[in-house]
Amino acid sequence: MPRDFSIKSVLVIGSGPIVIGQACEFDYSGTQACRVLRSEGIRVILINSNPATIMTDPEFADATYIEPITPEVIEKILEKERPDAVLATLGGQTALNAAMALYERGAFARYGTKLIGANVDAIKRGEDREIFKQIVEKIGGESAKSRICHSMQDCLIAVEDLKYPVVVRPSFTMGGLGSGIAYNEQELNLIAGAGLRHSPTSEVLLEESILGWKEFELEVMRDAKDNVVIVCSIENFDPMGVHTGDSITVAPAMTLTDVEYQRLRDLSISIIREVGVATGGCNIQFAVNPKDGRIIVIEMNPRVSRSSALASKATGFPIAKIATKLAIGYTLDEITNDITKSTPASFEPSLDYVVVKVPRFAFEKFEEADPRLTTTMKSVGEAMAIGRSFPEALQKALRSLEKKGSSFSWDSEDLSKLLKEVSIPTEFRLQQVQKALFYGASVEQLFELTKIDPWFLTQIQLINEKASELAQPGELSKDLLKSAKQMGFSDLQIAQLRNQSETEIRKVRHQLGLRPVFKTVDTCAGEFEALTPYYYSSYDEESEVLPRQKSAIVILGSGPNRIGQGIEFDYSCVHASFALKNAGFETIMINCNPETVSTDYDTSDRLYFEPLNLEDVIEVIQAELAAGPVLGVIAQLGGQTPLGLARGLMEAGINILGTSPDAIDLAEERGAFGSILKSNNLFAPEFGMANSFHEATDIAKRIGYPVLVRPSYVLGGRGMEIVYDEESLKGFIERATAITPNHPVMIDKFLDDAIEIDVDALFDGHELYLAGVMEHIEEAGVHSGDSACVLPAISLDDQMIKDIRLATERLAIDIGVRGLINIQFAISGDPKRLYVLEANPRASRTVPFVAKATGVQLAKAAALITTGVSISNLRQLKILPASGDGKPNGVSVKEAVLPFNRFRRVDGTGVDTVLGPEMKSTGEVMGIANNFGLAYSKSQTAAFGSLPKSGAVFISLSERAKQSGWRAARDLHNLGFKIYSTAGTHNFLSERGVPSELVRKNSDLGSTQISANEVITKGLVQLVINTPLGRGSRQDGFMIRTAAISRSVPCITTIPGFRAAVAGISEMQSSEFGIKSLQEWMKS
Repeated sequence: MPRDFSIKSVLVIGSGPIVIGQACEFDYSGTQACRVLRSEGIRVILINSNPATIMTDPEFADATYIEPITPEVIEKILEKERPDAVLATLGGQTALNAAMALYERGAFARYGTKLIGANVDAIKRGEDREIFKQIVEKIGGESAKSRICHSMQDCLIAVEDLKYPVVVRPSFTMGGLGSGIAYNEQELNLIAGAGLRHSPTSEVLLEESILGWKEFELEVMRDAKDNVVIVCSIENFDPMGVHTGDSITVAPAMTLTDVEYQRLRDLSISIIREVGVATGGCNIQFAVNPKDGRIIVIEMNPRVSRSSALASKATGFPIAKIATKLAIGYTLDEITNDITKSTPASFEPSLDYVVVKVPRFAFEKFEEADPRLTTTMKSVGEAMAIGRSFPEALQKALRSLEKKGSSFSWDSEDLSKLLKEVSIPTEFRLQQVQKALFYGASVEQLFELTKIDPWFLTQIQLINEKASELAQPGELSKDLLKSAKQMGFSDLQIAQLRNQSETEIRKVRHQLGLRPVFKTVDTCAGEFEALTPYYYSSYDEESEVLPRQKSAIVILGSGPNRIGQGIEFDYSCVHASFALKNAGFETIMINCNPETVSTDYDTSDRLYFEPLNLEDVIEVIQAELAAGPVLGVIAQLGGQTPLGLARGLMEAGINILGTSPDAIDLAEERGAFGSILKSNNLFAPEFGMANSFHEATDIAKRIGYPVLVRPSYVLGGRGMEIVYDEESLKGFIERATAITPNHPVMIDKFLDDAIEIDVDALFDGHELYLAGVMEHIEEAGVHSGDSACVLPAISLDDQMIKDIRLATERLAIDIGVRGLINIQFAISGDPKRLYVLEANPRASRTVPFVAKATGVQLAKAAALITTGVSISNLRQLKILPASGDGKPNGVSVKEAVLPFNRFRRVDGTGVDTVLGPEMKSTGEVMGIANNFGLAYSKSQTAAFGSLPKSGAVFISLSERAKQSGWRAARDLHNLGFKIYSTAGTHNFLSERGVPSELVRKNSDLGSTQISANEVITKGLVQLVINTPLGRGSRQDGFMIRTAAISRSVPCITTIPGFRAAVAGISEMQSSEFGIKSLQEWMKS
């Protein structure tokens, strides 16, 4: 069936910000959709609130709306753009929920458009748990016994029949949000209560427990002619009870018998037909009882899912691309396989290798959080590796995580302690299992404790046996070394086992002529020739790397997503690839993140799916040097990961393009950087380094409180704290414990009243292009990644902008920047003085935001500068403006999206939401408008914290915040809001003529008044303002903030945030919420 030519324009609904449970795999699928539709000559209209994804760059759609993904906003777009169709199956649960809401509002009928990819009935049949259960029964499958509940009373009645433990699953949520396993009534109240709140339909499903069963997923595609293909089978290493996003997963499935696999296949085909997904992909999850093989269908996602990205990268079968083609009328047999160019998409992929995905967590950022893994997803990213065997792929995946303690090690452990720990799934359970097996536990023992399939446990035992062999004294033979490498051991692991250095092992390996070869991901297990160079390493015989003539540039990606290093860096890497390809270079991408656009096989000329550590990267570059000329490596775009490799690569004789490793070190090293500041007459906050508590108090007294303290050996704000007095300083140092001359504590003067400024600029050695000067909305002390910021800066005069430009230029010259530089400044004191906080000579996380706010592709320009192109050339090429610096279109506000609703303490209470110097956000959104108030209010709506236009607000200000905050409270009163406040704030406001209703503090149990918490939990207020003094200061404040999070009430914890909210509310009351595409902003 050829393309449906009645579809001339399509609205693609994106997935919004990166959140736990819905990460950049949907940006990857949405980007593919936009590219396919445009290649077919279809006008593409896109809505997505996320500035960090390449999908929202103006070149990917004809009209790009960076607006909140709400039914109201989408309806405005439908009214204005009148698309022929809406595609909502590639934007995760966010897009699907928005599409369902639009359908219920009658918007599709009203504006003469239709849903493509999956129709409303199919979505309902797949998502509505009761209907889906009936479908499973109809086709001869089995579901877990369950009951649908709409209240806590329903839940308590249902559990009498189902018996504890029960699984709680809310309807229409993503990443298992609000789900969990309840072992008793107290836990049921907690989990089901949260589930009912999180479900947009206030509906939860209670299910019989199938804990400990094996879990499998099948990726299935179907077209309008009823052709069905199973793209990939995926097996969870962890048994049921751990969310599939938090489990290690393996493709293809390893432990199914052929009969079991065929049964899952038959069920999947029957389900996709019965549900009625006729033009696209879906993901179906199964549980298999290891005792008797009983199969239960868990659920299906009638859309492209998280696992679809993994299945695409694992097989080379571009699920999102093909789903888009199916949505516009093509059938599977009409679509050519991109990799072989000779087989149709109706050929099921087959694999002659093993793929392992391992999740990456961020519990260290949320120390109060319960570290147990449950059915609510908690991981923030993932790494994938490909090998010829499960042990090889597993060990490569573990080192791809770049996290201490992830790779297997064989240091001594207490077996009885390990056996206690392994029964509870946590981030490091796999490593505990590996060590328990090494120290004598049996496979049977560990299967009983963990329910991890004995086949997997046996494979880990084989890795341990090889480790024992490597640890034996004597010469390291070629056979032993090769067999170890075939099981995925790194040079570093072998060195540790043999008490040698990594360099010595590498030298021996090279002397023995042992180097990996590179194999092709070809979708057909070698049956047909692959024409797309998509490679993985293996210690095999024959290399499949093709020779080339053109000069190549290697781009190092950013590895797994994590807090502090997310999709923004992938954005810069992808732009570099596109720009360098256009400039005539062959581009080579090395990365290990299956969720991203950079690991799409058609982003770069060649893709290597490899860990980003020195050993693996050097081997890829050696293979490419053998294939043809390599100009060098770009390490400044992928964040801290490639920067950390730059010096090692340079020492191995590899050319680093752009800013040199020496220049990078100059900016990182305090003494050298201090000298640059001094010689340029620039200021930095006073600081000192303490080797003991006594030294710390002396330094703090000398520079004056408040001070910012942190261990000297961490990145990304890790472990930082602001302390206001000696007692707090003592508390920090007691917690930091290991304060020694080897691990000193850094103490900086904290500029309490400062405005923080973020600057992104390009420098080519001669000329500076100042791309953007952003002003942080939160005060100094909140990590720049967590602070909202505005472009243009709203409180700087022209002279201060000139001073910032001059300081940026001087620093870029003296550091030796070639490409991007990001500098953080603070403006403080009276008269105002400019302080330099830090300089990063690399791509920053604000690059995509600045690019969208100013309409200039910074990452493209940076990549070309690294190859010697000057800024004046870039102006001639129209990549940069013909003259001058970056100028924002309208006012843009970037807001962070925080994952507090994902984490609970062990006792079930929430974690504290106070922002500080340690970064906690997982993603970001952008609001763009003609004025600050409207842009800020759009950003809040997009970040799931819509500001109310009217109603009531609860305000509780700390002593320090009362003077600076009372005017904002007065303005809210003047805007018609009722104010509730606790005694201190109430009295302070009353003295200044601002009326409020007094409520008691939560800790004041003697009073009969309504409490602060009750005002929030009873739904009496639509906004909470609570400014704490320092972290973890008072239980009262903590209870207020966690109550707000649990009720999804916006909670603001800083005075500048409070003022911005008032500006937003005022603007919302007086003006229309207008929409304008990025392309229109760039013309205006």
